Order: sequence, then structure tokens, then C-alpha cells
Amino acid sequence: MSVDQLSVSLTKEQAYALVDAVSERDDLALTASAHENEETGEWIFEASCDSPPDIEAFSELARQVLGGSVDFSVAPIDPEINWVAKSLEGLAPVIAGGFYVYGSHETGPIPDGLTPMKIDAAQAFGTGHHETTTGCLEAIEALLTERTPTRMIDIGTGTGVLAIALAKRLEAVILATDIDPIAVTTTIENAVENGVGDQIDAIEATGLDHPEINARAPYDLVVANILAGPLTELAPGVGAITQPGGTAILSGILNSQADGVIAAYQAAGFALKDHLKRKEWTTLVLEKN
Repeated sequence: MSVDQLSVSLTKEQAYALVDAVSERDDLALTASAHENEETGEWIFEASCDSPPDIEAFSELARQVLGGSVDFSVAPIDPEINWVAKSLEGLAPVIAGGFYVYGSHETGPIPDGLTPMKIDAAQAFGTGHHETTTGCLEAIEALLTERTPTRMIDIGTGTGVLAIALAKRLEAVILATDIDPIAVTTTIENAVENGVGDQIDAIEATGLDHPEINARAPYDLVVANILAGPLTELAPGVGAITQPGGTAILSGILNSQADGVIAAYQAAGFALKDHLKRKEWTTLVLEKN
């Protein structure tokens, strides 16, 4: 299989908006990301796609999201190289909320007093380095200083980092769900690698559409690090499966999108308890009334 990389220079806001739009579809790209060119200060949108990419579909999506035409460039990339892993193999470990998240390339000692989680880059999203994940870990740490949840679900688990964090701290079983079967497999592998394989049940599910999710409800903790659009759509369902007094920790939300998500969850019976901002990203902590 040949793989192409599609890219274009945009403003930071445009690049992230296009990443969100592409990520909400499963037919356009294998991966989508945005990063700053430190030499020029420009922001670059990049997507890896099966060759050839559907340029017209990307262009139409850009017109819808950005309100104008975008001139994408396309270049072939080596499909034998795991570009996600390659780009992250030099990243330093992350410390967030008392958790120490590191990759297998890290050879230094684990600092005392921190809960370690070994998470390598994979085909699923989530290595712990993104502000949405660190925000969730900090929110989890704060919650655990107040109470001990017993029925938990991680929606859109990715690599399982949030479910693993909960399992590392609690003697409970966490349900981890994702629409992507690769993410489910990755979560199971990472849970075993981190010694909590018997505490995480990972299943493939679209949103909340799975009998196992309803069978285990109500939950006293729901975590979901996905995107603002899906989070908003899931608000009534999350309200239905969360017990009174339970907590929802939500991320994957740009600061500019936070008010809309908050309003949707207030309508579903939640009250805003905390609003964490990390750069341009928001993590929300809400409590079911």
C-alpha cells in the first residue's frame, strides 16, 4: 500500500479546525495533525492518506470549514516507516496530575512519587503529550483526592491512557470504548504492558451504542477525550448513563468551543465544576445534578 502526505500552510486556528473536521470523518485520511514550523512561524496542516488522496473531497471540506479555497500539496511517504512513532520517539516523558507518561525509548529512572504509564506511539491516538490528555490526567488527579469512583467508562479511549491511569490508582474495572478496532487492540496491549490488563475491558462501540455500556450504567465517572462535535452530540446520552453526583471529565475541546459544550451538558443535567485551559485546549469537569 502506498501512502501520500497532504499538507498546506494555514493559521493556527484554521489548521486545528481542519484537523477536527477531517478527524470526524473516517474516509479521508489515516492521520491528521497540525504543527508550527519553528523557523517560519507558520502552522502546517498535514494528513496521511492512502494513495492517491481525494483532493476534491479535502478541498470541499476546507471550503466548508474555512470558507475559502486551499491549495494542498501532495508528496509520497514511505509506508514501511511508522511516522507517528518516528515523530514521537524523541519526546520527553510527560508529568501531569501525578502521572509519569513515557515511551519505551526513555531509559531514565522513573521519578519517585509518580504513577508511571508506559505508552508508545501507535496507530491509535493518545501518547499523553497532548494538552487534552494532560488536562484530563490533572482533572483525574484532582477528583481522586476528593472521592473514589467505582463504576467508570472511558469513551474514545485511543491508546487507553486515561483508563490505564484510573486502573493504576483504583481497585476497579474500567470500561474502555472506541469506534476504532485498532484503538481497542492497542488499549488491551497497553493495559497488559502496564500491569492492569485484568482491570480494563475494552470494546468497540460507536458513541454509546453498545449493550455493554448500558448494562454497566449508571457510572459515577465518565471520561471522554474526543472532539467538541461528538461530545456535544453525546451529551444527552452521557447524562442518561451518569448517576446523580457523578462526574464527567471531557476534553478534545478548543477554548473557543467550550461554551457550546458546556451548554449542551448543562441541558443534559450537569453543572460545571472546573474549566482547565492548557494552551488553546479546554478540559471540562462537570457534575451530574
